[in-house]
Amino acid sequence: MPGKYKVVMIRHGESEWNKKNLFCGWFDSDLSDKGREEASAAGKALKSEGYQFDIAYTSMLKRAQITLNTILQEIGQTDIPIEKTWRLNERHYGGLTGLNKAETAAKYGEAQIHIWRRSFDVPPPPMEKDHPYYETIVNDPRYAEEPKKDEFPSHESLKLTIERALPYWNNVIINDEAIMELNLPTGIPFVYELDEDMKPVDSMVFLGDEETVKKAMESVANQGKAK
Repeated sequence: MPGKYKVVMIRHGESEWNKKNLFCGWFDSDLSDKGREEASAAGKALKSEGYQFDIAYTSMLKRAQITLNTILQEIGQTDIPIEKTWRLNERHYGGLTGLNKAETAAKYGEAQIHIWRRSFDVPPPPMEKDHPYYETIVNDPRYAEEPKKDEFPSHESLKLTIERALPYWNNVIINDEAIMELNLPTGIPFVYELDEDMKPVDSMVFLGDEETVKKAMESVANQGKAK
C-alpha cells in the first residue's frame, strides 16, 4: 500500500486588527481574546480527532506563533520542532495596511476591494516610505538577516505570496475563480490528505461543526463590504 500523509493548516485566531476590521498584512498584531479562545478550541478539536504531529511550521508574526503554541499546549506536543520563517508570513497588504476595510470599501467601492483582497494576481497599492507603518515593518529586527532587500515586499498579490511561500504548490494551485471565493475563517483547522508524492488526495476539510464554519466564512466574506 502506498503511504499517505496528512498536513493540517490553520489560519491564526482573530487578531486585534481583525477585530477592528483593519488590513493587517505584515503588521505584527496580537491575538484578541476571541482569537486566543479560537486557538484553544482548535487545539481541542485536533486532540479529539487524535492528531499527533512530527513538526510544525509558522510565520514570524506573533498572532500565528501564539495560535500554534496554544494548539500544541492543548494537544500536549509542545516539544516538537517548530520552524519559523518570513516566507510563511501573511500576504503584504502594502498601502492598505492599517486601513479599515469597510471604510476603504466605501471609498474605492466593494468591487475594487474584492479585487485587492481576493484576486489572484492584482496586488494592492504598494507601501511607500511615508506610510505610517513602513519603518515599523521594514526595520523589525526579526527581518535583519532575511528577507534580503530585493526580496522584501512592498505589497503582494496572492500570486506573489504563493511564489514566496509555497512554490511547489504551483503545480496543484486552485483556479483563479476559486481563489476569488475562498474565505478562510480565523482559528478553524483545515486538513489536506496527501498521497505518497505529497499531492492532495481530496479537497480541504474543516475541523468543526458545519454551522460554525459556515458563519465564520460568511463573516470573512463580509469584511470587504461597505457599511
